[in-house]
Amino acid sequence: MFRSLSIVITGGATGLGFAIANALTPQGARLTLLSRRTDNLDLAAHELRRRHAGADIEVQAVDVGDPIATFQAIGEVARCRGGIDMVFNNAGVMREGRFETLTDNDFRDVMQTNFFGVVNVTRAALPHLGATGGRLINIASIAGLTGIFGFTAYGSAKHALVGFTECLHYELLRQGIKVHLVCPGEFETPMVAELDSYRTPENRRHTLTIPRTPLDLVVADTLRGIQRDRHFIVPGGRARLAVLGLRLFPSIARRLGARMVAKLERKRRREGPG
Repeated sequence: MFRSLSIVITGGATGLGFAIANALTPQGARLTLLSRRTDNLDLAAHELRRRHAGADIEVQAVDVGDPIATFQAIGEVARCRGGIDMVFNNAGVMREGRFETLTDNDFRDVMQTNFFGVVNVTRAALPHLGATGGRLINIASIAGLTGIFGFTAYGSAKHALVGFTECLHYELLRQGIKVHLVCPGEFETPMVAELDSYRTPENRRHTLTIPRTPLDLVVADTLRGIQRDRHFIVPGGRARLAVLGLRLFPSIARRLGARMVAKLERKRRREGPG
């Protein structure tokens, strides 16, 4: 399905973006990776070419939070590649902490990349996707489907992204553009490794009530869902069961989450500071 397609992956230098690129390269896709840092992009392209002989990889450094730069970058990709068939909106940042400890800049940074970055890329790519009858894949999160302790900034951006994607699904039908919403649970990436270095105990416990999904399974289920034309994709069997429970029994999920948070807070009070 992906052979010879011109595919753009934002946040493509590391983490899930790189893993998707690594899976698509041997299938003959023509990939363009977007990220902020040129050095990370060059390393990613070098590694993909090392792993896969004949890999067709291009890179473009851009901050997707900048609408003008994003429009120019996507236009350059379309000119160089002869069009765009598929876009993975994967770029993201994460901030975690109690609401009162997060700054206004934390909220703005997360929204600028995780939501407005997707809006910017989508706006720039739509004419090209419309010309090819292409696909738009937005990587959200289970945190965009429910509340999670410590994710007032991150979860808000992902909730916005879920709503944006659901609305686009209907608006783009007439243009022949297929829209996919991917909502993974937590999985191992450099961003999550950084989160582990400072996250609150409540966030760790609340998030990991759904065990981490292996990265290769996130990639495999995402690509399989696209191939099967599924609009809503939740990678990993346990994550899918958890999302089903959240949708069918939201009040029970809230009570269980509140009970877990209260238990941790009681434990902290007993143990005292430090």
